[in-house]
Amino acid sequence: MPGKTSGSSGKAAIKPGAAKTKPAGEVVLLSGGNPQIPKGYGDAPVQAYIAAMPGWKSAVGRRLDAIIAHAVPGVRKAVKWNSPMYGVEEGTYFLGIHVFTKYIKVAFFRGSSLDPLPPVASKHKEVLYFHIFEDEQFDEAQFADWVKQASQLPGEKM
Repeated sequence: MPGKTSGSSGKAAIKPGAAKTKPAGEVVLLSGGNPQIPKGYGDAPVQAYIAAMPGWKSAVGRRLDAIIAHAVPGVRKAVKWNSPMYGVEEGTYFLGIHVFTKYIKVAFFRGSSLDPLPPVASKHKEVLYFHIFEDEQFDEAQFADWVKQASQLPGEKM
């Protein structure tokens, strides 16, 4: 019953698992600071995600997005599972980005086929990661090369 209070405390009962409310226009940051962005296709939801990345991560996110767009003209973008995804075909992606507390994780879904291999292993035999930490320079030319290579491999259907 709406507005019903529990007990004599006068406080409204909150059901376990109920969604938290947020002010209009404010993005919720999930565990590790990952922005909660609704699923969407195209550049707009990806740019909303990047804008909501906390602190230094937003500037790095903008740079990653620019490198990917330059390396793969016409790249398709989407936000799924609160992560930007990049692909060359509708519904098929070669790369995803995710924010953690201390770093940004770039997932190459067919990373085991890249040369040289991205440095971080995964539970999945084909997936390899590249982590970017604050105040750490990364080799943009190498990243762009990985992106180009990854875009030419079969993508992951999602």
